Amino acid sequence: MSAIRLEQANHIATAALAKGRELGLKPLCVAVLDAGGHLIAMQREDGASTMRPQIAVAKAASALGLGVSSRKIGEMAAERPTFIASVASLAPQGLVPAAGGVLVRGDGGVIGAVGITGDTSDNDEACALAGIAAAGLSAAD
Repeated sequence: MSAIRLEQANHIATAALAKGRELGLKPLCVAVLDAGGHLIAMQREDGASTMRPQIAVAKAASALGLGVSSRKIGEMAAERPTFIASVASLAPQGLVPAAGGVLVRGDGGVIGAVGITGDTSDNDEACALAGIAAAGLSAAD
């Protein structure tokens, strides 16, 4: 498979939010982008703050843009802050150097990314991974 389908994107978002509810997390927002950075699906829970959609998209777009999870981008920011600050100014959808943006792998490589925000970055990432797995896909690093 070379592209993430709407059905898969919706499944990822629904399963990720279900994981958040199971864990008792704060209201989440999930964005699923295709490999080109285009929004395929988004779900925002009641009570999620107003900037959550933009942050979720930026986490996913960050992962796609640099080819690594947004967690790794956070690690890069600690090691090379000037580089990440420079790249952030180039990122049209924003760049968020915090966990919660995860690449999605299909048979032919990366087919998209998931970005989640609303709770701690570690919890956001756990929900992204749960959503990806529930859709029968795998996370890429």
